[in-house]
Amino acid sequence: MINVERVGEHEFVAKNDRGASVRIGRKGQEGSFSPVELLVAAAAGCALVTSETLVLRRTGTDELSATADAVQSESGNEVISIPVTLSYDLSGVDDPEALETVVRRAVEQFCTVTRTLKQSATAPLQLPVPLQTAPDPL
Repeated sequence: MINVERVGEHEFVAKNDRGASVRIGRKGQEGSFSPVELLVAAAAGCALVTSETLVLRRTGTDELSATADAVQSESGNEVISIPVTLSYDLSGVDDPEALETVVRRAVEQFCTVTRTLKQSATAPLQLPVPLQTAPDPL
């Protein structure tokens, strides 16, 4: 479970139960990620985590990175695509096409974030139930 708390005006901190935290704020706010940036980072990070062992074992290098960006709708209120690009050194790889096939298959089958984005997961919002107030005595 992730808990997000307000720590200041337009400033929030998300924490997990393992002690990790990340600052969340509005787009462009110094020292924080916007919610959309976190979504983009999750897609790129999931692709990296999923492909890490395959790539490192076949390339013999531990250099692996990803870039991603949110492509938003004209209104800017929806993310319609998150292209993710993996980067790693192919100079020591005998069959780069085979590696590409294996990495692509692994990410498509096992990357929870990108699989979820393809499925258009729902995000039901639960709001607190208003307290019942007693009628004013006459």
